[in-house]
Amino acid sequence: MTTHRPPRAQSERHPSGTPGAHPIPETEAHPAITAWLRRANPAAKVVAALLVTAALIPTVDPVTPGVVLAAVALVLPFAGIDRRTALTLGGPLLLAALSVGVVNLIFGESGPLTAFGLAVRLLAIALPGVLVAATSDPTELTDALVQRLKLPERPVMGVLAALRLIPLLAAEWRTLTLARRARGLEAGRNPFTAAAIFAGKAFALLVRSIRTGTLLATAMDARAFGTGPRTHARESPWHRSDTCLLIGTVAVLLAAHTLSLALGTWKPLFM
Repeated sequence: MTTHRPPRAQSERHPSGTPGAHPIPETEAHPAITAWLRRANPAAKVVAALLVTAALIPTVDPVTPGVVLAAVALVLPFAGIDRRTALTLGGPLLLAALSVGVVNLIFGESGPLTAFGLAVRLLAIALPGVLVAATSDPTELTDALVQRLKLPERPVMGVLAALRLIPLLAAEWRTLTLARRARGLEAGRNPFTAAAIFAGKAFALLVRSIRTGTLLATAMDARAFGTGPRTHARESPWHRSDTCLLIGTVAVLLAAHTLSLALGTWKPLFM
């Protein structure tokens, strides 16, 4: 008895010509050059952000943070962050800076130039930290803090565990919201009812987070975390580009202060 096999579908060809292999997406085969900040060592990004903070805190003029903010804006396209994420992260910063500027303009005694400088300084200090958090994997950040910056392992591991629990807490908050909606607990347009519902959900989330933290701490103690030196499963490599990032940060800060001094706008905080 003769059986007829169905015709075999033509397999896709790999770009190299090998039949049957799935084509590799272009983004995986050729990583985008515009995401170099995401590939930088997290320790270098943390140090760069701390340098910016230390250099901008003593000044309140608009020129020094303005130069730094312009440099950060030039780096932003190379961070590998999509436009929606950038707007989501930058929106609260813009609102906070606007609030600081308006409050100092209305109630301050230093004039509009100082108010504008404080607003720009807030953006220039906060934006590098946001970029560090948005472009760094928590596990890679932990490895870099321990291996490169020589921070104690116990608090660093606690920070990593907390970062890993943030998505879980967000999911728990959505579950609490849906559970109350299913029971008919809707606030409507009543602000007092909305505040009471929010307080109830916040308390329930607090209880849930304490229980989860207790279980996680017990599990980490059972695995002997924090009892002594440990080996590392992953290396935290330091490349030449990481050194260039720190050198570039120092150069931008020096240029910002030099330009402000040359223009006569440099103004210290306590004066």
